[in-house]
Amino acid sequence: MTTTAPPRRLGSGLVLALAAAAAFGLGGPFVKPLLEAGWTPSAAVLWRAGGAALVLAIPAALSLRGKAHVLRRNLGTIGLYGVFAVVAAQLCFYSAIEHMSVGIALLIEYLAPVFLVLFAWARTRRHPGRFTLAGSALALAGLVLVLDLSGESTPELIGIAWALTASLGLCVYYVIAGHVDPELPPIALTAGAMTVGAAILLLLGVTGITPLRATFGDVVFLGNEVSWAVPAAVILGMSTVLAYLLGIQGGSRLGTRIASFVGLTEVLFSIVAAWALLGELPAPIQFAGGALILTGVVLVRLQAEEPAPIEPAAQEPPIPVRSS
Repeated sequence: MTTTAPPRRLGSGLVLALAAAAAFGLGGPFVKPLLEAGWTPSAAVLWRAGGAALVLAIPAALSLRGKAHVLRRNLGTIGLYGVFAVVAAQLCFYSAIEHMSVGIALLIEYLAPVFLVLFAWARTRRHPGRFTLAGSALALAGLVLVLDLSGESTPELIGIAWALTASLGLCVYYVIAGHVDPELPPIALTAGAMTVGAAILLLLGVTGITPLRATFGDVVFLGNEVSWAVPAAVILGMSTVLAYLLGIQGGSRLGTRIASFVGLTEVLFSIVAAWALLGELPAPIQFAGGALILTGVVLVRLQAEEPAPIEPAAQEPPIPVRSS
């Protein structure tokens, strides 16, 4: 038996989820000036993850009162979230936007559900459902248009490689998300993953495996020089902490299915923000490709929501973990 949430609860959930998508969408456009000023992608992710871990530490601890056994039981899951959702996906996404526009990188990363379908098909030899097959075909056709292989707006190959790698990291995250303990509070999972991710990045930086470099002078933003703290504060306060809190609250009101579709608007918000703040506007052929990708992902998710899904890996995450 299924229950329907009251209209008022759905309405407030929709507002919260859209606000979360908009906040997440600002992340890429605001981090790019820092990257152009000399920040390395690993330093930017460390700022985001480490800062969020500190801010969310107390709320996470409060959510775990009397649930120490739940935390111990889920240490492995939290660790995997930190590795793939924070380090792999976010680090690769930030590396990608050093070489291509924010919107195009995000569109490529959002192919993750389609890649999961292809992986499941190859592994199980089970034919995908009609929505899944049609959606995958549309999304892959959209990828070709987004890459604009014969035009002036073709992204650099290194950027494409980073964006695809970010998508693969997101694939692993989706698989892990299908097995999260429902007793683990989402805010505790988020804070724990951020803590693990920050610790890994700090270790990689200290050992010299990944360059950790940040500059603390002025950066060029909207044609003017502003303090580095302005975009850094937006990344941490709005595009990470506030965005996660809004996403968790919105998802609890809407349910996983509706929240997952509303979350797709992050791409639209990110493209608009990148155009307004950075002057990055995709070419017409890339807009068409983006529309195909989003349509394809919607079809794949529609198939995944049927009572007996063919691809078990296409389950939606319990919390929003965005790269932008």
